[in-house]
Amino acid sequence: MTTTPKFQYKCNDCGATYNPLEIQYMCPECNKKNTANQPPKGVLKTIYDYESIKQQTFDSLKSRGFLDLLPIKNSESLPNLAIGQTPLYTLDKIDNEQIEGTIFLKDDAQNPTFSYKDRASAIVSAYAKEQEINTIVTASTGNAGSSLAGICAAQGQQGIIMVPASAPVAKLTQILMYGATLIPVDGTYDDAFDLSIKATEELGWYNRNTGFNPLTIEGKKTVAFELYEQMGYQAPDRIFVPVGDGVIISGVYKGFEDLLKLGLIEKMPTIVAVQSTGSDNIARNLSNSEFVVKQSNTIADSISVDIPRNYHMAKNFITSYNGEAIAIEDNEILEASYKLSKNTGVFAEPAAAAAFGGLLHYKKHSKLDKGSKNVVLLTGSGLKDLKAVQKMIQIPAPIMPNIDNLKKIYHD
Repeated sequence: MTTTPKFQYKCNDCGATYNPLEIQYMCPECNKKNTANQPPKGVLKTIYDYESIKQQTFDSLKSRGFLDLLPIKNSESLPNLAIGQTPLYTLDKIDNEQIEGTIFLKDDAQNPTFSYKDRASAIVSAYAKEQEINTIVTASTGNAGSSLAGICAAQGQQGIIMVPASAPVAKLTQILMYGATLIPVDGTYDDAFDLSIKATEELGWYNRNTGFNPLTIEGKKTVAFELYEQMGYQAPDRIFVPVGDGVIISGVYKGFEDLLKLGLIEKMPTIVAVQSTGSDNIARNLSNSEFVVKQSNTIADSISVDIPRNYHMAKNFITSYNGEAIAIEDNEILEASYKLSKNTGVFAEPAAAAAFGGLLHYKKHSKLDKGSKNVVLLTGSGLKDLKAVQKMIQIPAPIMPNIDNLKKIYHD
């Protein structure tokens, strides 16, 4: 007796559909035509039987852990860690200046490894567990690697993490402390990515790579379900998302698209892709017919990507749903990180702070509508990359411990 699969894969580019009878990463036909110097085509989207799922309420879906909308069989396959359900903070002033509309900060640095990437790692790990796979490999600039390492530690799985040698020490430390195998690569993220694919092909390791494994998008989409509930069962007006490979923004879109298909929301929120001008290979190419690569150079290492692996899907989402994209300077990102910290007590790494920098850019140019609800997606902790913000601060010289010296410094 054959069981009907609960989901299908659909190619983002050619539209071909596939039943997930075995592990599948890319559309095989589109993947044959891919070249090394262009974003790959053939990324798969996971499609569910939305008509039958419509019969359930949102609360009913939530009570089952959204299993009807996830590519796993059992919630017990997930790691026993508090992943997701991260806080949503409200902000109505910046530097004591009132803001048009309301700002909501979705702080995904509260995940177990202090990064949004735990959402994807959890689903990939759970799927691997159900398939009795023990070894999972990924390429990463740091966050995805430390995330997979931590999740594998919780699940008793072996994580193999390939990173560019320039990745921040804090993230490499996390990977090693979780007991994963760290493989620094003398090259870029793209070099590490290609090596991990080769390892999957020749050594049979299960691959977590974003823009390659379609299940990462399914993990990242869960933030949309949380936002919908946290905002009173409605979608926000605008969401600012930091963008590198294009997978996080695709995940946010996919989650709200699921809600649209279920009739739970009437329209897609305006989603703003925020990049650094030093790594703007998605924002800069949206209106181009041919993709043009520019070498990345930004302090925001987590969104520093030359060839965005999920470019075509991200572009398709942004153009189909009238999304927006901007690129801001690195100094704006650092300033945003500082303003965010001192105004809210939330310390975000530069890649995450880029989203807040996007919001500040909109505020500066009077693009926030009165009464609008604007979400900033904060994807990683500032403790992930302390070196990047050193130029923003100056640690005071020590004083001799007597009150007169203190009074010289503190006059209030």
